[in-house]
Amino acid sequence: MHYGNGMITRCRDVLESEFQYCSDLNTTRFLKRMLEVEKPDFIAFTGDNIFGPSTTDAAESLFEAFGPAMESGLPWAAILGNHDQESTMNREELMSFISLMDYSVSQVNPSAEDLSSPVKGGMVTNIDGFGNYNLRVYGAPGSHLANSSILDLFFLDSGDREVIQGVRTYGWIKESQLSWLRSIYHESQVQKQNSDQSADTFPTATSPALAFFHIPIPEIRHLYHNKIVGEFQEAVACSSVNSGVLQTFVSIGDVQAVFMGHDHKNDFCGNLDGIWFCYGGGFGYHGYGKAGWPRRARVIIAELGKGDKSWMGVKRIKTWKRLDDEKLSKIDEQVLWVHQPS
Repeated sequence: MHYGNGMITRCRDVLESEFQYCSDLNTTRFLKRMLEVEKPDFIAFTGDNIFGPSTTDAAESLFEAFGPAMESGLPWAAILGNHDQESTMNREELMSFISLMDYSVSQVNPSAEDLSSPVKGGMVTNIDGFGNYNLRVYGAPGSHLANSSILDLFFLDSGDREVIQGVRTYGWIKESQLSWLRSIYHESQVQKQNSDQSADTFPTATSPALAFFHIPIPEIRHLYHNKIVGEFQEAVACSSVNSGVLQTFVSIGDVQAVFMGHDHKNDFCGNLDGIWFCYGGGFGYHGYGKAGWPRRARVIIAELGKGDKSWMGVKRIKTWKRLDDEKLSKIDEQVLWVHQPS
């Protein structure tokens, strides 16, 4: 969203005819329109929620940026980008503040219940960054999966800026974060095996997972030569370090799609080793963009299967985008994953 100071923060990269009255309030209006038309169950924000250099009070900007989400009463979660901390709060303070906002289900870092690690105050402390957490979506109430996770949502802190051998580069997801992911996966496998052994009629199927982080991984550059759905309009601004995120996701096996921010003029989905990597495209009006190319938002839908007597797990995951034009035009609808019965 790149939110600044509300009405006094001017828009970037809009048509000359749109500029005079354009501000952060256009971003707020777009978010409200999206919530009205899509009526979602959950909202995810993929970083650069506020734009530090234009922000005089980080707390006030966060309240304004996330205002429509809080007013909706819907659960929502956020991660940080590379600009959020460039104001009056550091990254830990930002995630702590965001985690305490109304209806936020964001976490500063994983809780001690997620895995056995050195903890401090019930939180894992031996992990890089702030905003690494796992949200589990449970099955339909009243179904046999009501107490089982049918969809995992992984949120990861991809950092901001780093210096490697004297050269500035963007941040990356560190080994401690990938180790945490692998631990989560291992524990979930053990739990599912135990559940299957005790289940009489409904074995626990592998549940899909989605991941959210801000800065794209280096392999996204390969998609320039691959078939994609959407627009590839700017160079991928990634780290010079490849920490093995793609290999980790492939080894875990459950991650079916990844959603990123950072590069505002890219809004495509492309497939790497069986996993879809999707940009949302620029959402906020104070962030850079392309004049005449509408701001946009990505929608994700997880559809449940219907059994003879009960709702089942996730059967299909789809996505599309909506443009902030007169009709909130819906474009680029595609299927990301379909459950294949074993």
